[in-house]
Amino acid sequence: MEEMRSKAEGVSRATGNEVGCSTADLLQPDQIRDMVAQVQSRYGRLDILVNNAGIQYVAPVRDFPEAKWEAIVGVVMNAPFHASKAALPAMLDNKWGRIVNTGSMHALVASPFKSAYNAAKHGVAGFTKTLALEVATTGVTVNAVCPGYVLTELIEKQLDDQAKTRGIPKERIISEVLLADQPIKRFVKPEEVGAMVRHLCSDDAAAVTGAMIAVDGGWTAR
Repeated sequence: MEEMRSKAEGVSRATGNEVGCSTADLLQPDQIRDMVAQVQSRYGRLDILVNNAGIQYVAPVRDFPEAKWEAIVGVVMNAPFHASKAALPAMLDNKWGRIVNTGSMHALVASPFKSAYNAAKHGVAGFTKTLALEVATTGVTVNAVCPGYVLTELIEKQLDDQAKTRGIPKERIISEVLLADQPIKRFVKPEEVGAMVRHLCSDDAAAVTGAMIAVDGGWTAR
């Protein structure tokens, strides 16, 4: 928690905005609901929800631990459902709201050895489209951004697993696996994804809903 607070304080200083953090366990629906309620209680309203949490595990299906499957599906697919359901009433009351889910290109295509993540992200795509249709006339939009590979902690932590699973040195994973199908041949920058999220949260994007927007360096153009 101290590390989270430190990061939040750093962002607050850099942006001049108040930034908080939560220790809610995203595998526990009641804690997700409490987190959303705390935000509403502190600020009196809730306008924007970005579902961005993710975890990963790399292994073939025959060796995939069931506990890992349940955890990935829980954090990646179930948590956005619970958070959106909790946040939606406030947005509907305001007749304005923005829900943005992080879909990943794995919401659109699949990669081997990531069965739980692929399945969960495809579920996020279906959930995004369904909720967008349900609230289409309310002033609330629901979209998903689908980044290609971004060099985050989530990616860095899977390099060893990828090397072990594929039987090649870790140093070759980036060029031969991660960026092999990413035509720009570099990682997508976090700020490039953030810029798309910011646009989707603006009034300029009021007519954009139910969309799966690729920020993937051309990955899904193949």
